[in-house]
Amino acid sequence: MKYGFGIDLGGTTVKLAFFDETGTLLSKWEIPTVSADGGSRILPDIAEAVKGYIAQNNIDRDSILGIGIGVPGPVNNEGLINKCVNLGWGVFNIHDELGQLTGLPVRAGNDANVAALGEYWMGGGKGCENMVFATLGTGVGGGIVVGGKVIHGSNGAGGEIGHMVLEPDETEKCGCGKRGCVEQYCSATGIVRLAKLHLQKPHAPSELDKAAFTCKDVFDAANAGDAVAAEVLEQVYDYMGRFLANICCVVDPEAVVLGGGVSKAGQPLLDGVKRHFDKYAFHACKSTRFSLATLRNDAGAYGAFKMALDAFGN
Repeated sequence: MKYGFGIDLGGTTVKLAFFDETGTLLSKWEIPTVSADGGSRILPDIAEAVKGYIAQNNIDRDSILGIGIGVPGPVNNEGLINKCVNLGWGVFNIHDELGQLTGLPVRAGNDANVAALGEYWMGGGKGCENMVFATLGTGVGGGIVVGGKVIHGSNGAGGEIGHMVLEPDETEKCGCGKRGCVEQYCSATGIVRLAKLHLQKPHAPSELDKAAFTCKDVFDAANAGDAVAAEVLEQVYDYMGRFLANICCVVDPEAVVLGGGVSKAGQPLLDGVKRHFDKYAFHACKSTRFSLATLRNDAGAYGAFKMALDAFGN
């Protein structure tokens, strides 16, 4: 039996997991992400954690096929990272550096793409050859799997679906610097923004008539029969259905998998998005099934290990 590590590198924590070659997660743990001093401690800390686990568990190094790691920034197929701003990283080859620190072969990918690979392999997209994964959280990220392979693109920016432009006349800027991106309407922060704009117009009394509220509050109010919240979500579902229909007429996936904090809304989210998707979708794509992500915080670790398994497994 061969084994390997799947690592999900985030801005505050590093999630590490140890798998066998069948994809069974044997153990997982976390260490803090120390981003001070240009993130110079991050890779040595990861290497120390990996080597410490091997030593503590008396694992034969010859049985370890390698390490996969997802990073919060663009990285190409050769492991060249082109800046991870939240970590303080510049441009360097993570395959080489982490490989030298651990003595193990390494494969890296963008964290959203890696999470998509995890959901494709063992989560909401299991059994598919082609899948679109959308993470609806503070922002909107995602990943696209075609023929069992994640699309990384020439600059490591493949699958940046949150920055497709939906409203070219938008006056407010997205965090990326453009205007009218999907992220401004379909993320948790985007949904709250739309609700606040809606409340500036004449409207019926609403549970949202208060100084501060969250994306969850909008969903809860709509589920309780609040007409204003329901109107806001109908607008959100229209945006989501439209942008996913545009992606699907290019990719033609078997499944669209929705993850991130917004996906905790569950079946009402799936039903609302699919209703509008059917309105915009190319006729041959209307059979696309919609499902929720199932691996949650472990998706990145599963996908990272799958990269290592594909690269170094027999």
